[in-house]
Amino acid sequence: MRIHFILVLLILFGSCARRGRPTGGPKDEEKPIMVKAKPDFGSTHFNAKEIKIYFDEYIKLNELTKNLLISPPLKYPPVITPQGTPSKYITIELLDTLMENTTYTFNFGNSVIDNTEGNVLENFKYVVSTGDYVDSLKVTGTIRDAFGLEQNENVVVMLYPADSSYNDSIIYKQKPMYVGSLIDSIHFEISNIKEGKYHLIALADKSRNYVFNPKEDKIGFVPDIITVPVENQYDMVLFKEILPFRIPSKPKEVSKGKILIPYEGIPDSVFIGELPKDPKQKTFLSFEKQKDTMYYWFRNFERDSLDLVVKNKRYIDTFRVKLRKKEIDSLKINANGGTLNPRDTLMITTNTPVWRIDTTKIVLINKDSSQVAYKKVLNNDRNTIYFDIDQKFEENYRLTLFDGALTDFFGIKNDTTRVNFSTKKVSNYASVFLNLVNIERYPVIVDLIDQKGKVEASAYLEKPGEIRFEHINPSRFMVRVIYDDNKNGYWDTGNFLKKIQPEKVYYFSLIIEARSNWEVVETLIKDN
Repeated sequence: MRIHFILVLLILFGSCARRGRPTGGPKDEEKPIMVKAKPDFGSTHFNAKEIKIYFDEYIKLNELTKNLLISPPLKYPPVITPQGTPSKYITIELLDTLMENTTYTFNFGNSVIDNTEGNVLENFKYVVSTGDYVDSLKVTGTIRDAFGLEQNENVVVMLYPADSSYNDSIIYKQKPMYVGSLIDSIHFEISNIKEGKYHLIALADKSRNYVFNPKEDKIGFVPDIITVPVENQYDMVLFKEILPFRIPSKPKEVSKGKILIPYEGIPDSVFIGELPKDPKQKTFLSFEKQKDTMYYWFRNFERDSLDLVVKNKRYIDTFRVKLRKKEIDSLKINANGGTLNPRDTLMITTNTPVWRIDTTKIVLINKDSSQVAYKKVLNNDRNTIYFDIDQKFEENYRLTLFDGALTDFFGIKNDTTRVNFSTKKVSNYASVFLNLVNIERYPVIVDLIDQKGKVEASAYLEKPGEIRFEHINPSRFMVRVIYDDNKNGYWDTGNFLKKIQPEKVYYFSLIIEARSNWEVVETLIKDN
């Protein structure tokens, strides 16, 4: 009985404690407010070396380096305090001498947040002028990636005065007159600009230094001079330029008879030779374009070093490579076995160039052990063999490369290798039939892109007509159209100095769901 009484008291006291617990009041959702500044916001004839901006509550500066944008850019970054500790004011110490008769904008982006709840004071700006008035004109527009749908980082928009001091090379070495940034995912604004004529350029500025570095930055531009004030907005696309061909670092020996040569740009018509030329030497050049790498293969191992000349129409350089490796790479074979899609081709790859193929030692059979006819194609780099066969659904296959079917560049032959692969039922796949409306011009490349961003299938249209994507893997797809204006079969990027815009790319907004054993028919209408 005593125990029961004590339990009742504990329950009562516990419930009373819970009922009386303070909640702390409603959550603070108010953003900070600037209450004053010294000098005042919008001051003219500004000549101070220090600025203080006061707020109605304690604030913190969050990711200031990422957010802060000063227009026009300063040669020396100001010292801004405090950072990392709460305060009711911001101090800006200027280290530069400001230009005369110029409006300066200190755009803090979304870096000013309150100390307690982290409420953001969006796009906070402090504006002053060294002249008689504050310039109030602005330029707006949109920026998208030229090829993909990704959000580019560190995007800045720049204005250079269109006067006698301007030439196209200035963007590589000199900061612009005005800078702005994105105000959401695609829209930009450059504010507090004076009237005049300008060149408008955008950068995905990796180093955030307001100059164009083609090796790491994307660029976009308006080809014509713009006049401020303007009523319309400007639309730009960001693209990565193709660098001029060159060898950025010294070639190196990776195994006996194999030299790795890195490159930048496009290795068109490239020649690599030895100095002096060795009439006994047998060589071969292959490419690994995904890694911007060339491989120089050679058979004469008597030297302890090679002097190589690398050149094409616009480039030439020489390199000495010391030879120390003792062993040649053994021939290894890989294959894309497993399940083969009807749209795929069986292929085997090798780590060394294939020099001879003995088809009498290659056998392809099905599940009934009947031989299956095939056609083989060896690629230009001699490291991939494609086997074109008449695939049947719900079939099992085995490809056998017996001893000596392949002989590589060094005369090494393969050991017997077997590759098993199969095909699925036709009902495991989907088909998508498309009609495109409002396509501006032809030819176009039409890509069907799955949820992982992989191109599942492509078609090339030289005139309007139905597109048939049959036997594709089930997924949800986007449709991309590339305007192939130079008719070379792939997307081409742009070039700033040549004033070439990248080929136009358009994504339809409709997501197409294609399930197993479905036939999907869609008419896609492009926005004007």
